[in-house]
Amino acid sequence: MPENYPFQLDRVRYPGLTRMADILRAKHRFAADIIDRSAALFGAEWADAFEPVLNALFPTEEAVTAAAKGYSVFAMQSMRLQAVFERERQYKAKTHEQASSEVYFNEQHMMQEYLPGLLLSHFLWPHHYRQIQFFNSAFVQAMRVAGATSFMEVGIGTGLYSGLLLRALPQVRGVGLDISPSSQRFTETQLAALGVADRYRTELRDVTAAPLEPKADWLVCVEVLEHLDDPVAFLRGLRRNMAPGAKAFITAALNAAHADHIYLYRNGSEVLAHLIEAGFTLEQSFIGMAYKPSAPGVPVPEAAAFIVY
Repeated sequence: MPENYPFQLDRVRYPGLTRMADILRAKHRFAADIIDRSAALFGAEWADAFEPVLNALFPTEEAVTAAAKGYSVFAMQSMRLQAVFERERQYKAKTHEQASSEVYFNEQHMMQEYLPGLLLSHFLWPHHYRQIQFFNSAFVQAMRVAGATSFMEVGIGTGLYSGLLLRALPQVRGVGLDISPSSQRFTETQLAALGVADRYRTELRDVTAAPLEPKADWLVCVEVLEHLDDPVAFLRGLRRNMAPGAKAFITAALNAAHADHIYLYRNGSEVLAHLIEAGFTLEQSFIGMAYKPSAPGVPVPEAAAFIVY
């Protein structure tokens, strides 16, 4: 790593990260220094959070190589779609049913590219990791202070956020819901590798189809809204499944073109308006930008997170 980086990864302390960095430099040149840049930006806190996830889920050279390849495919597809979006200022017209067939029920794509790529992006893309920081400081800490004992995650994806909660709060048990068998399998594998699967169960179900019992005291829903035809109807379903006095951590991607992004949120105010329409009240929020725009007015992907009740 160049000496001008303020924080440098030690190969003894961070073998998983340095192995991933070596593979990206050797085989995926567009991401050659992304590990170094992230380490320089976020320091030891980031490395200490990322290292155990890498070691648990990708413990061998072969597994890390496959994950790096999956991230490369995921990121390159995102960049191509984002370039089109910058010109057209619209997502490609697609229904949730079409996206589900193309992505969520495509097991090979999900397990080899989409889910590994998405997981790594949460640590390698600055706006994604800043959202994790907000989650830890504002939501996980609130659960800790309240002595929370359970949570529900709707749309578990990679299982990363459920894993963060289970590792941070040893007394907590969780349930994760998703429509994708691949997400269920990936999540169960990750949580087992992290040693927290005994406090968690998954279900394949649509949370809006029927009321859940017991209702959630603490609810997590990360980057689901932009995947839907009708986000407000979904949010109303979430609200109905929350217990009195419950809190939720709900996020959405803004101006972020992906193969499965359907509903275009252009700013955080649009997401907040949907939350309020669905019956939520805002406690606090976070907006993080992926990178500086290439020119004034060019849309840039952002992460928008809201703690609501």
